[in-house]
Parts: sequence; C-alpha cells; structure tokens
Amino acid sequence: MKKYLVISIAVVLGVMTFLPFLWMVSASFMSTGAANTYPPKLFPDKFDFSHYQNLFTRLNLTRYLFNSLVISLGVTFFSLLLNSMAGYAFAKYRFARKKGLFKFLLSSMIIPGQVTMLPVFLILKNMGFINTYFAIIVPGMASIFGIFLIRQYALSIPDSLIEAAKMDGATELQIYFRVILPLCKPILVTLGLFTFMGTWNDFLWPLIVMTDSSMYTMPVALANLMSEHVQDTELMMAGSVITIVPVLIVFLALQKYYIKGIMMGSVKE
Repeated sequence: MKKYLVISIAVVLGVMTFLPFLWMVSASFMSTGAANTYPPKLFPDKFDFSHYQNLFTRLNLTRYLFNSLVISLGVTFFSLLLNSMAGYAFAKYRFARKKGLFKFLLSSMIIPGQVTMLPVFLILKNMGFINTYFAIIVPGMASIFGIFLIRQYALSIPDSLIEAAKMDGATELQIYFRVILPLCKPILVTLGLFTFMGTWNDFLWPLIVMTDSSMYTMPVALANLMSEHVQDTELMMAGSVITIVPVLIVFLALQKYYIKGIMMGSVKE
C-alpha cells in the first residue's frame, strides 16, 4: 500500500507540474484571444504559427537568442575550466593553509549575491565591461559552489593514477587534461548544466549591466515583451516556449551524466 500511495502522489504531482507547461505550449499556437477563454483550453482549435513568426521578424528575437547563447556558453566554458582546476588543486595538491583557505571560501557562500552586485558592478564599470558580454561572463567564470562540487568529486580519484602518470613522465597539465578531466566527466556535466541553466535563466544581473536593448538576453527581452504586449497572451507564451526549449533540450540530452554526477559527488575526506 505504501508503494502505491507513493506512486499515486508522484503521478498527481507530475500531472500538476506538467499541465501549466502543456497549456503554455498549446496557448502559443492559439489564435489571438483564444487563450483568454474560460474554461481554459488545453489544445488549440487550429494551430496558428503567426506568433512565432512575429517574434523572429517583427521583434528581433534572433538577436536575443544569440546573446543568451554566447553568454551562456562562454560562462559555462570558463566556469568548467577554472572551477575544475581549483577543485582539483584543493583535492590533490598539498600547500600551506589549504584547509583554512577552503573553509574561508566556503564561508563566503553565506553572503547573498545581491550584496556583492554593487561592488562587482563598479569594478566592471572601471574595466569598461558594462553593456558587453564580458559584464556577465567575467563574474560567472568561477564560483565557490563549482569549486566545492569538483573538489568533492576529485577526492574519489585514486592517488595511484596520478602517481603512475607522473612516473610515465606526464606533466601537471598533461595529468589534468588527460587523466583528471576524463575521470571528472559526470560532475563536469552536472556543473555545466547548473551553470548553463542558471546563466540562461538569469534576469536581474543582465538587466543591470546591459543598457542597450540589442544586448538583452532572452529573460530580459521576454519581460520587456510582456510590458509592451501585456494583452497578447499567445505571443508571450510563444516567447516563453522559445526561452525554455534550449535549456530543456540540453538537460534531456545530458540527463544521464547529470544523475551520475549527483550520485557520485558526495565523497568525504
């Protein structure tokens, strides 16, 4: 009975979660005004693709998609590179004050991100990065959470593999690229998913550092679209679908590695 009860609750929660998404997709294909009827329709009477056409022709959504893609891929690439280097160093290297430094870094995670926005903005302004891709990429290049995640996973790598590579004459960079990175693939994919989705869906920081509308990312452009076309529900749903689909595709494609990384990233010293 417990098993069937758990399954029943899971099914109910799954349906409750899926229905709003289904309605959003269906509404994006409805004719203007059809989504505002009561009771709401789950499926369109006739598929209307004009809203998607308007987004790409009249509202220049291609530019916003390009901005989000460049920024998200840039942040993800540098985050994986730098976080993996730092995490590997904290896991396998020996240097003075290593544990104290790591604990100090972890303690900074309790500081809310909103507190650091002003000083980070002033630094980026002095560097001339405001209203450029670097205004979002540079602050996201490394994170304490990413270092912690990689470090915990790298602890599970046997030291004997590293010693064997050194005996074969491998340099530190060769060990990092040819031994450590392949072994850390599951956790790298997990961190990459977290970083890509977080950057793609971020709204507040791009709104602050991007002053030119042509530099907007998808969430900011979608919010701007809602303020200009508040009565056009179908158009807004089409914009929401386009915003969600890339992240959904990436997650589904890498779901296997994501789950493996989560399950194996809990090693203790």
